[in-house]
Amino acid sequence: MNQAAFNFQTLNPDAIVDALWDTGLRVESGLTPLNSYENRVYQFSDEDKKRYVVKFYRPQRWTSAQITEEHQFAAELLADEVPIAAPLALQGQMLHQHDGFYFAVFPSLGGRQYETDNYDQMEWVGRFLGRIHQTGKKQTFAARPTIGLQEYVHEPRQVLENSELIPSALKVQLLQSLDRLITTLQSCWHTHWTPLRLHGDCHPGNILWRDGPLFVDLDDARNGPAVQDLWMLVNGDRQEQRIQWDILLEAYSEFSDFPAHELSLIEPLRAMRMVYYLAWVVRRWQDPAFPRSFPWMTDEDFWRRQISIFDEQDKLLQEPPLQLMPAF
Repeated sequence: MNQAAFNFQTLNPDAIVDALWDTGLRVESGLTPLNSYENRVYQFSDEDKKRYVVKFYRPQRWTSAQITEEHQFAAELLADEVPIAAPLALQGQMLHQHDGFYFAVFPSLGGRQYETDNYDQMEWVGRFLGRIHQTGKKQTFAARPTIGLQEYVHEPRQVLENSELIPSALKVQLLQSLDRLITTLQSCWHTHWTPLRLHGDCHPGNILWRDGPLFVDLDDARNGPAVQDLWMLVNGDRQEQRIQWDILLEAYSEFSDFPAHELSLIEPLRAMRMVYYLAWVVRRWQDPAFPRSFPWMTDEDFWRRQISIFDEQDKLLQEPPLQLMPAF
């Protein structure tokens, strides 16, 4: 892999302006970098003072077919009147290429932060997730992956074993803790669910509020169980979680039937995400943006905490899964 391309070092302002010129857009001002670790995202204004966002995809992460499926899903959602940030068709296409980079241009859509403790907003989000999944059920992704243990646990485990970031004095203990977690996870993970196209990374940071929810960033869209798009919106103790689940699922069920047995996947999915996320940062460590953003990854105390986190999650996996209130 070309290291310069991997680190986006060749993606300078001139290259960005040239790429946008090829789509018919003339940059008048801006090229303000927006928060994104995996890709590179910039806001700008054209000569007509219209604001846009351009997203350059990390090289060699997704194929053109996989990115095209993401864009087609966004276009379907928009056609079904779901508030989603969808790429614009410029020069007759949504996906563009320049100097080895795939990129897409979006309208600049501002908004406030989604309030995780606002039950009215949670109800709105539940309804629109039902609508997203109603569209998602029409077909599955052919090129994009399906959530599973291989991608989210087994491959990350190998990444961590080979990582030099983990202090040598703690690596054996960390891997032993991780292996216990994986063993428990394999016993409670099941695939008794019908895969559908998902947002894939539906956490509160990917929802803006503009007189209603606006869903952004389908970069992690894939096939999987419906609960994947809901569990990251729920927090607090068991009682608080039950209340939030009742609100979400009552609203969700106005548009899509929720398979209640998928609630048993909440803690397995949480375990999979924490392992995958940790390995993701390790994989990206050669990108200069990551050491700057995650400096604590070089501290022994951080890895000691990870051992404790793995052990705690292992215990949670062995507890009875969350049950809905009888009224649902």
